[in-house]
Amino acid sequence: MRSPPPLDAIDPAALASQPLERAETIPSAWYTDPRFHAIDSELVFARTWQNVGHTAQVAQEGQYLVATVADDPVIVVRGKDGALRAFFNVCRHRGGPLALEDGCARALQCKYHGWTYLLDGTLRGVPAMDRTELFDRADFSLVPLRVETWQGLVFVNLDQAAQPLETFVEGIVERIAPLRLDQLRFTREVRYTVESNWKVYVDNYLEGYHVPYVHPELVKLYDYQSYVTETFDWYSLQYSPLSGENALYSRDGGGDAFYYCLFPNFMLNILPGRLQTNHVRPLGPDRCEVLFRYFHDDVESAEARRRIDADVAYSDGVQAEDADICARVQRGLASRAYDRGRFSVKYEAGVYHFQELLRQAYQRGVAGQRGGVSAPPPVSRD
Repeated sequence: MRSPPPLDAIDPAALASQPLERAETIPSAWYTDPRFHAIDSELVFARTWQNVGHTAQVAQEGQYLVATVADDPVIVVRGKDGALRAFFNVCRHRGGPLALEDGCARALQCKYHGWTYLLDGTLRGVPAMDRTELFDRADFSLVPLRVETWQGLVFVNLDQAAQPLETFVEGIVERIAPLRLDQLRFTREVRYTVESNWKVYVDNYLEGYHVPYVHPELVKLYDYQSYVTETFDWYSLQYSPLSGENALYSRDGGGDAFYYCLFPNFMLNILPGRLQTNHVRPLGPDRCEVLFRYFHDDVESAEARRRIDADVAYSDGVQAEDADICARVQRGLASRAYDRGRFSVKYEAGVYHFQELLRQAYQRGVAGQRGGVSAPPPVSRD
């Protein structure tokens, strides 16, 4: 069993909330102190809906995908009855893995000692256990997890008491209509390693304040003067009409850009006929991995393939700029010169919203450890 997170690293004074106009940013220690890796794993990632893939990966009977959530290995599998199930990717014998990579099988067999589980998680085969007394296979089924799908995306939650996924994404489908994300087809996956804490990357995503200074090409994509940020219970939206200057993304010279960030670490970048998801995964206190997945409406024609290649290349350039500035910010946060800053009310409402949700997650953890009451409800809609 995992040790409790070191909540004594959290300064109680830093948990106090202030209105955006008077608020300070979170302390630099929350980005740099190694103890916050365990705190975030337990209080944030283990208690929120985490994207692990898309339904195309588990469309057929026996197909499974593997992922890591809150430092725990998980597996999602399509059963013989058509149901989608999620389990810890951990054999109940001595903790071995059931799968090392995505695949398809009629049963799940531990790669350590060969214990075999049916697709519904029940233990079926146990080699060389006939002399073990008081052993009942029914007591050693796989440990289940919450799994739900939304718009073709697969999410799991380690918290069995969590609210339904639809609670966290309410209103997005209606806002982006007539585009339906579940009608787009998966086209590409790209992974990036960023030399910064995961929260630095999320902060950076959540504001357009830096765009004119860091992304000279990106600023041409949308109408910067019409760029607005809206906040909701569990996500924020950065929205702008497209400028029409970039023919790669504009449809008939126009269209809209929707940039959603679902707390804590999942982004939906929606442009006409295209979805790019970003999943930010901590690799340690000062490193993270960002998994980009691309989905498009047209994937067959030669022109479509050209557009997809151009889309990935364009995003790769923007990502290189973000990775560089995030690494430099990480070093700045660790310097003697910095602890806490202030927010631009005009441009950093999304960063403030994210940091308030983070504060509340920490508050709930501290209150739970002390046997106190729960933290306040999520940040209210604007």
